[in-house]
Amino acid sequence: MLNVLAQTAPGEMVEGLKAIGAGLGYGLAAIGPGIGIGIVVGNAITSMARQPESAGMVRTTMFLGIAFTEALALIGFVVFILLLPS
Repeated sequence: MLNVLAQTAPGEMVEGLKAIGAGLGYGLAAIGPGIGIGIVVGNAITSMARQPESAGMVRTTMFLGIAFTEALALIGFVVFILLLPS
């Protein structure tokens, strides 16, 4: 391990750790929206199974919920890309 560290140029290690940190940060930011989408879809399916006559309205509301939840993942992606210095 020390041999690898001795061969790196100054600043290479820091840049690599920043990239790994940004990737881990985005991965953690995507966990919440993933869970949220699962909950939204699961509850929509349960609602459609209980009252099939309101399936159209439930489906529309489900897609709106998915869109808003997915926006959180995109915001997390943009924030971590902006924080990653070039």
